[in-house]
Amino acid sequence: MTKKNIILTNEQIVQKTRRIAFQIYENNTSEKEVILAGIENKGYLFAEKIALLLEEVSPLKAKLCKVKIDKKTPLSKISTSLTSEEYQNKSVIVIDDVLNTGSTLIYGIKHFLEVPIKKLQTAVLVDRNHKNYPVKVDYKGISLSTSLSETVKVNFGKNSKGELF
Repeated sequence: MTKKNIILTNEQIVQKTRRIAFQIYENNTSEKEVILAGIENKGYLFAEKIALLLEEVSPLKAKLCKVKIDKKTPLSKISTSLTSEEYQNKSVIVIDDVLNTGSTLIYGIKHFLEVPIKKLQTAVLVDRNHKNYPVKVDYKGISLSTSLSETVKVNFGKNSKGELF
């Protein structure tokens, strides 16, 4: 049986997400709207949480975009819930829950580079420091030094106020 450790409580996830929201605002003060492009499933859930807090702490409008990537074959077609015209010449933040090797994030980034955008940034809740690709994370909740055999899973639950996080 594998040992399970809680790395971040729901309250800590909320705090780290709030800090990321403030940082996104600080780095995009000249923008009216930013595109939060969450990698399908947990990356998109994390993007939704950032969007809620970003609109709470700033005048920025956060437009959500779901990025669909086949993580087993990331070279296959990537699709988004927004058309390219909707994020063209905008500030885009590509978001995932955990950065492990960097392959999912780099292919997500590549997709957005096919359209002229104003600025491209990245955000993750957990950076595991096992990058195989030259991916720089602009906003991260926590950095972990883990072994390759360890697994990090993000479970968004309810915080102390009963809000889903």
